[in-house]
Amino acid sequence: MVNSESWDWETGEKAIPTGPWNDKFRWVEEPYASPDGEKVSAIINLDESEFSVCVNGEQWENVFDKIWYLRFSPDGRLTALVSEMAEWTVAVDGIAWENKFGYAWDTVFSPDGKNIAASIQQDMQYCMALNGVTWENMFSNMTNTALSPDGKRTAATVQTGKFGEAEVHKFQEGAFTAAIDGISWDNNFVNVWNLAFSPDGKKLAAEVRTNLYDYTIAVDGVPWGKNFSCVWKPIFTPQGDKVVAPVRVDGKWTLAEDGNLIWNQKYVQLWHQMYSPDGKKLAAVVAPKYGRWTMTIDGNPWAVTFKDLVTDAVFSPNSNKLAAIAKDGELWKVAVDGSVWSNAFDMAWKPVFSPDSLNVAVKVEKNGKYTIAVNDKLWNKECEATWNPVFSPDSTKVLLRTIENGTYYRRIIPISDIS
Repeated sequence: MVNSESWDWETGEKAIPTGPWNDKFRWVEEPYASPDGEKVSAIINLDESEFSVCVNGEQWENVFDKIWYLRFSPDGRLTALVSEMAEWTVAVDGIAWENKFGYAWDTVFSPDGKNIAASIQQDMQYCMALNGVTWENMFSNMTNTALSPDGKRTAATVQTGKFGEAEVHKFQEGAFTAAIDGISWDNNFVNVWNLAFSPDGKKLAAEVRTNLYDYTIAVDGVPWGKNFSCVWKPIFTPQGDKVVAPVRVDGKWTLAEDGNLIWNQKYVQLWHQMYSPDGKKLAAVVAPKYGRWTMTIDGNPWAVTFKDLVTDAVFSPNSNKLAAIAKDGELWKVAVDGSVWSNAFDMAWKPVFSPDSLNVAVKVEKNGKYTIAVNDKLWNKECEATWNPVFSPDSTKVLLRTIENGTYYRRIIPISDIS
């Protein structure tokens, strides 16, 4: 995680006009704000097949044939996928990687932002690139990419066996596996899906399909000793020595650890399991009955349920609270420890806890405008755009990044001004 203690938490307001950009350039795409709020950027078009990026009103020195997927890394560097002379690569703060490719997509970052990876295609072969360096081995197919927690290792589902459209028997024999840093597992499977690294980045787990009817989890290429009628994405325990995944047994879902069931409770659906920061609690999104969704902690579901979905769950830093957003009919709601906020929204984003775990802030949309809600209280400004709020390290202030009437604002306000 990026340390926000060095950010400016004293200046109350900084403003950067973005409206004039529309007069300065041929067109301007959607804006992106840096994590610390000091920069606002957008892809700009200068002329036919001439694109660049504008940051705080200043244009990148380099011009490219095409630019897309503009993203700030957690450490504040600005990245984009760029095309030069019909070749694609990643540009960081306007400087393109030395290596160029047939295509590049899906830029991902390590939590500290120091490592940047992307998916690569060259001559119809696929691999990953980490900080501009590609795997030595390439594959005919690649999906489900993953980056280790320290950002030093990359992995993906790859196809190692060849088969034609009509060669069903070869597909059933297994032609897919996982590759770490370009080195594939020895075992092949019918299918391989979502991957997960261990906390230390030394192990890799994945959903696998062993035949047309059976599914399980494989760790470093070795499947669990038990098969299930279906599985979802695995995660490692905080210690990194075991793997937990949702499994379907007798028509219902529960959690298994290294193939053994660990929850007695069974649900119509269960997925997106997650450990609390202290590693002592295990939560998941569940459907206790068909068409009703909620959260469960250690197998104990919230009393409240929602009609459409529950997502973006997050534990508080002290591990004592759990927040999530839910869609209930046409409205989005925020729930903390099973208590639903009185305010409902047209859209809501992932909740953010303050470092002291006492406050919850959420970016929300209402009546076509965006604002911030803190502890079920709405900020008094409606904006054309806003980004997720960030609490100060001492939990007394909140950083708000917004666009209002053609101007980007970076504001530091006391939490008490909203909550």
